[in-house]
Amino acid sequence: MDDRDLELRNHTYRAFVELGRAPDPEEVAARAGSSGDGVIASWSRLHDEHALVLDPTRTRIVMANPFSAIPTPHRVLAAGRWWFANCAWDAFGIPAALDTDGRIETACPDCDDPIALDVVDGTPERADLIFHCLVPAGGWWDDIRFT
Repeated sequence: MDDRDLELRNHTYRAFVELGRAPDPEEVAARAGSSGDGVIASWSRLHDEHALVLDPTRTRIVMANPFSAIPTPHRVLAAGRWWFANCAWDAFGIPAALDTDGRIETACPDCDDPIALDVVDGTPERADLIFHCLVPAGGWWDDIRFT
């Protein structure tokens, strides 16, 4: 990842937060003084480096960790807006990324019981919950959308 890709990644994340959704290439291009094709090329390199995840056409963002561009069971209220997280673990990353308190709402993947907790000053209010990942960390990027 070169300096220009890193700069475009930063523009992409800022746009995601400001818009409350994944930006399209033209929106990032306008902010970065680039072209839509230039942004797509940069995003493709960032995708290859696991810095974000694109759809199969490599023209739209699916994940910009910890944010999900598609609906998931993991919702987070932070900075006055609801966000989707890619997974339960990333749900904690949203208040951290936004440097604010947050509320996480999800469901138990085993029994589907609702789970809700607040994160205040970077600390979850509950200590009784367990995060379990079926895929070992070394295999996450084999199929990051499943993981």
